[in-house]
Amino acid sequence: MSKTKNEAIRIIPLGGVGEIGKNMYVVEVDHEIFIIDAGLMFPENEMLGIDIVIPDIQYLIENKDRVKGIFLTHGHEDSIGAISYVLSKIKAPVYGTKLTNALVKSRLKDAKMPEDVKFFTVHTDSLLNFDGVQVSFFRTTHSIPDSVGVCIHTSEGAIVHTGEFKFDQSAKHLYRPDLGKMAAIGDSGVLCLLSDSTEAERPGYTTSEGVIANQLTETFRTAKGRIIVACFASNLIRLQQVFDAAEQNNRKVAVVGKSLKRVYDVALKLGYLHIREGIMISLDEIEEYPNDEIVIVATGNQGEPFEALQRMAKKSHRLVNITSGDTVLITATPSPGMEVIVGRTINMLYKAGADVLTANKKVHVSGHGSQEDLKFMLNIMKPKHFVPIQGEYKMLVAHSQLAHDIGLPYKKIFILDKGDVLEYKDGKMKMSGRVQAGNVLIDGSGVGDVGNIVLRDRKLLSEDGVFTVVVTINRKTKAIVAGPEIISRGFVYVRESEELIEGASGIVTDVVQTYLQKGSFEWSAIKQDIRDQLNYFLFNKTRRRPMILPIIMEV
Repeated sequence: MSKTKNEAIRIIPLGGVGEIGKNMYVVEVDHEIFIIDAGLMFPENEMLGIDIVIPDIQYLIENKDRVKGIFLTHGHEDSIGAISYVLSKIKAPVYGTKLTNALVKSRLKDAKMPEDVKFFTVHTDSLLNFDGVQVSFFRTTHSIPDSVGVCIHTSEGAIVHTGEFKFDQSAKHLYRPDLGKMAAIGDSGVLCLLSDSTEAERPGYTTSEGVIANQLTETFRTAKGRIIVACFASNLIRLQQVFDAAEQNNRKVAVVGKSLKRVYDVALKLGYLHIREGIMISLDEIEEYPNDEIVIVATGNQGEPFEALQRMAKKSHRLVNITSGDTVLITATPSPGMEVIVGRTINMLYKAGADVLTANKKVHVSGHGSQEDLKFMLNIMKPKHFVPIQGEYKMLVAHSQLAHDIGLPYKKIFILDKGDVLEYKDGKMKMSGRVQAGNVLIDGSGVGDVGNIVLRDRKLLSEDGVFTVVVTINRKTKAIVAGPEIISRGFVYVRESEELIEGASGIVTDVVQTYLQKGSFEWSAIKQDIRDQLNYFLFNKTRRRPMILPIIMEV
């Protein structure tokens, strides 16, 4: 606990609440700002053409001189994926475990970031001292090693962020949680607990990774042909299990995917993956071995495996294609909104002749704690106040109900939205306003240059197409020289819609001639009039609203 009396403590989520991914939480203690995680989220279905989504950090930019550091809980994209964007706007040191820092440095190298970013390696016994605050860490069990919770010690008690976690009695040394440290933090007094809610709706305990390891070994033993394992790039516990099962069954492993290869190289170099020599082969060597001796580990762009599997099923993948007799293991939990894509992918794989095994066949399990795990964390931390984080709104509600069930009053539980400010002052915890928060959309190399209006236009174009009208006029003679020429894309087939096109052409002609007869002539007015009248006409005829683009040229 901090010796300095802290006057005001504020907790502000900038991401990770009401959604899966995009984790970023701000803890303010008096005048110091501590950032926990800087993650990305994969786009929702309506975000047409968007590659990834990151938090809006305008509030942090406005207060960048008060930022003491960025504290990372683990190396998954939902916690480190936005780090290059944040560091381009805010100069702050980064605190993370050895593996997490190495993965961040690898990302920054790809992003061509400046090399003066300061990294500090922390572990479960680290204790950092700031002006009025101490920061400590505790090891947790997740699907990637070196995962930690972050504890900010104030004079009023600790603010504890669990990171993403579960409790697994069969966890190996790299994944074993520091229960003693957690209990000590709980005994010393926790003012507020921020806890992972991803599996808050799932009863019981999360299935042990030992069960998955045994099932993978059995699957590798009985599969007659090649085995293709689809996983998220940074799910290192699953990668290790695949290598172990391959070794036990005399199979060779090849790796597909740039993001997977990057994570694999970092983890192997630092000793977080253990692979017997001779197990790994290149993709070029696959043909040299019988099918029943081959395992291919694959992932897709941004670490999403389903796109890669679809290309393999359609035989359009550059390196690997599905053939009859292959066994495909989908060892990844689809993010919300991707269920349709996953179902379509599985159908395509079966059609290509593969046998498909998913999570219900015990080849995958969540890296997040279920209800009993979450209750255990609440009981061990014994918080005075509770904020469920990392989950859709329904998950946050389910987690808050669990906290109430074990004895925490509802008035001590706060479900926050992005930008909400939760403040502890004068012995009371209460909501105290909002700061700017939301989504920054990344499309290709563009950051934040795609907004709601652009998305609306993309949606309109995808659904109803575009209707372009080209007219050439001579203002001196007050005549139409050429046109109206009408071009339809994604709206109607022109050759089979002659009546509709003639009607639209007549409307444009009437509008242009009306304006030509007037004394004044404003380009914006005539274009808007064409849009309005065509929109009314086309909707009445087709019940569709294409994007209308009038082009007026003058000679």
